Amino acid sequence: MKLSDFKFDVPKKLIALYPTDNRDESRLMVVHRKTGQIEHKNFKDILEYFGDGDVFVTNDTKVFPARLYGNKEKTGAQIEVFLLRELNPDLKLWDVLVDPARKIRVGNKLYFGDSDLVAEVIDNTTSRGRTIRFLFDGTPEEFEKTIDSLGETPLLKEIIDRKVEPEDRDRYQTVFAKNVGAVAAPTAGLHFTPQLLKRLELKGVEVTPITLHVGLGTFRQVDVEDLTKHKMDSENYNIPEKTVELVNEALDAKKRVVAVGTTSLKTIESSVTAGGRLKASTGWTDKFIIPPYDFKIANSLITNFHLPESTLLMTAAAFGGYDLIMKAYKEAIKEKYRFFSYGDAMLIL
Repeated sequence: MKLSDFKFDVPKKLIALYPTDNRDESRLMVVHRKTGQIEHKNFKDILEYFGDGDVFVTNDTKVFPARLYGNKEKTGAQIEVFLLRELNPDLKLWDVLVDPARKIRVGNKLYFGDSDLVAEVIDNTTSRGRTIRFLFDGTPEEFEKTIDSLGETPLLKEIIDRKVEPEDRDRYQTVFAKNVGAVAAPTAGLHFTPQLLKRLELKGVEVTPITLHVGLGTFRQVDVEDLTKHKMDSENYNIPEKTVELVNEALDAKKRVVAVGTTSLKTIESSVTAGGRLKASTGWTDKFIIPPYDFKIANSLITNFHLPESTLLMTAAAFGGYDLIMKAYKEAIKEKYRFFSYGDAMLIL
């Protein structure tokens, strides 16, 4: 498929700047692959579609406040430092993006607020990318606490056109969040509440985690027309044995295996046995799922409404079928569904 196959216009007013007041009261479009039927529901209505023995696979990664603001030595110029990935905990080496990049060179030092935190730039990686080393004398726990206190919730400013607010620190975190490491939320999980999970449990639905630490590469613009030439950034994942047992039991019993989000979907599709079953593993995945694709594990998907030409949309289209998903997106725009991280949800059955 080509990049231009995923080009369409989303009115700016449909990009959600804030989440719904109650997580499970966002809207839900239900798309039936076999019949092509499209239903309009509320997210809590998801209970209608699942029952005993079905399994929801969630992503329990936890977003950390990855955006810092430092001041350059001598000039005092403010520099945004977006933490992407910790390269070496002992040396406190990180991959970061800096803005404005033209002002930051190897050897520069950055000072953060009134804290003792200082960073030195030690390498250039891309036009905006740098490798930095934090200079900090405290314990790892103290370092983490300092980053947490100085950092800002990493909403994508290019898309969510407003200032980050204190409430975002909680609302940009799923109820499943446990393992720190993501710089963006697995947004399909943002719609779940403890109450909704309890009601699913009462219906006999199992909810089980994987971990995939979402990186900014998930949102990186695709700049090649031939999608087979696009290279995804690698992201660290873990699939525990308990999840494998529950998923494979559900597959054997011909129950629904629901990937909560494209991050969960690509993780479980990255670790499949020759017999078409899930296997426990830990590692890195750069899997890029585009139509057509033969899914081995998940047979249902919960996902948000994604932006045109995004890799997330391409993966959703691979799951639901290109023609049906593009039709659903046209209807979503007509019906004024809310798009992106804080927007509404789609259930593909």
